[in-house]
Amino acid sequence: MNKEELQKYIGTEELTVIEAMQKIDANTAGLLYIVDEKRKLSGCLTDGDIRRWIIRTGDLRGRALQMMNRNPRYLLTTELHKEKKGLEEKGIYSMPIINADREIVDIVFREERVAACGITTDSAALEGVPVIIMAGGKGTRLYPYTKILPKPLIPIGEIPILERIFNRFYKFGVKEFFLTVNYKKEIIKSYFFELRPPYKIHYVDEEIPLGTAGSIRLIDRNFESPVIITNCDTLVEADFGKILEYHAASGNSITVISALKNIVVPYGVLHAQKNGIVASMEEKPQLSYMINTGMYIVDPIYLKLIPEGKVFHMTDLIACLLEQEKRVGMYPISENSFLDMGEFEEMKKMEERINSGDMN
Repeated sequence: MNKEELQKYIGTEELTVIEAMQKIDANTAGLLYIVDEKRKLSGCLTDGDIRRWIIRTGDLRGRALQMMNRNPRYLLTTELHKEKKGLEEKGIYSMPIINADREIVDIVFREERVAACGITTDSAALEGVPVIIMAGGKGTRLYPYTKILPKPLIPIGEIPILERIFNRFYKFGVKEFFLTVNYKKEIIKSYFFELRPPYKIHYVDEEIPLGTAGSIRLIDRNFESPVIITNCDTLVEADFGKILEYHAASGNSITVISALKNIVVPYGVLHAQKNGIVASMEEKPQLSYMINTGMYIVDPIYLKLIPEGKVFHMTDLIACLLEQEKRVGMYPISENSFLDMGEFEEMKKMEERINSGDMN
């Protein structure tokens, strides 16, 4: 590995949460090896470490030094003969090679290392888990496309967005879906009838718009296990099995899958004091937030809080749970692990990512 390539997997102790997530997104290895001010190996930072930090503290200003594993595994340059055997025996995907001064001179990966951000697919992870997809909206922000096609059938690449969502869950073992439909619902039903997919779709006809949660009460099924609810216009690149495990272990009433979002203010920003005095000026600052991706895991008992026959949104359900002092949690993913096609610009970005092979 040359020096330029090597730097993709190395970060400093002063990297912020945001900087580390961006660098991990870019290298697609799911980790960074951290070095101190003298360029000596001091730790290893994975996307899981960052996720646990955000869940525990909610602080996006944390530094790599605070989040990293301070006892990383490594090989010395004198132990290169052990590299493949060591990786296979210890069940790990990569290991840095350091010299006598603890400087990283190379990184070795197993040939079968995880290709996309450390995501593995357990084909039974979601077996028996009910998945509800909300697909009843008109998609007015994508007009005139949605004048012809319902939003769920707008192709991203050569495959409609909804089919991509079905396929992702199917890879994790989901064989049964509940799809709420309203606008141009017959076109949706006809498409999947002709497709004849290997999974079963239960259509939930929403005669009048009931919001992002209201139509759930139309489902004639008493769920006994946590339910996954998601929008029909977003793609989430994550290990759904791990998300479900986190929800079960956390005791959350609802877990919101959240993504990092960086917003650059396209102007110089003035920081003012009293009497109109400018204290400082910041050129095009970046604001960072954890946003709602529109994907949730909900314990079934709380679906009964959704009123029948009324417009009700998932945000209303969350507000009810917070009011009752129930535990509402989040599962953070990186900015590159979430794509939204709700608007033209975002749809273009999604298509570019899909066509480049950066996301499936």
